[in-house]
Amino acid sequence: MLIIFGLRVIYHTVAQGVFYCRKCGGDRNYRHRAGRRFVTVFFIPLVPLNKTGDHVQCTTCKTRYVADVLNAPTAAKMQAAIPAGVRAMVCLMLTAGGADSPAARRRAIEMVTGAGEQAYDEDKLLADMALPANALMVAIGQFGGQLRPEAKEWHLAEMIRIALADAPRALTPGERATVEAIAGGLGMTKAQALGVIQLTEQAADQS
Repeated sequence: MLIIFGLRVIYHTVAQGVFYCRKCGGDRNYRHRAGRRFVTVFFIPLVPLNKTGDHVQCTTCKTRYVADVLNAPTAAKMQAAIPAGVRAMVCLMLTAGGADSPAARRRAIEMVTGAGEQAYDEDKLLADMALPANALMVAIGQFGGQLRPEAKEWHLAEMIRIALADAPRALTPGERATVEAIAGGLGMTKAQALGVIQLTEQAADQS
């Protein structure tokens, strides 16, 4: 009787979810699969051997990726990070100074609605300002990771204009420190932040 032996890798799904597939160019469902090599008899896996590693497979295009691909944010998360980051920045800026200024609050709300939160109002602004600063900085960091350098500078200048809405001469020391903290969260250097501060203050003083 002829007995056929062989080796075969068997995969099983250890997790499922949604990830950003680079080949599809969008959010897709995935299967996180782990493999193990088996000794087969008549092509039937019987004896388990060593593990062969794992991979993430797109259920749409079937492309396989290393598991690190799951560390990248989905397109939905990246889209949500935009208004969340702007909300966080305006809250930090108002907390540093200008929270009692109608002009500063109005400009802050306009920034958020312009970022996509059409229903944003004073009540939501007050609720956001009650959030801990570390949570706001996390949102700013996620937002900054998506921006080009010139976009970071533009957003930082807008935060400075919020602070200057109630006192259009110059930032207070507390406001300046907050602007520098926001700049750091966005991924900017202190020199870049200083340049934006000086240019925005000068423009405000001349207007």
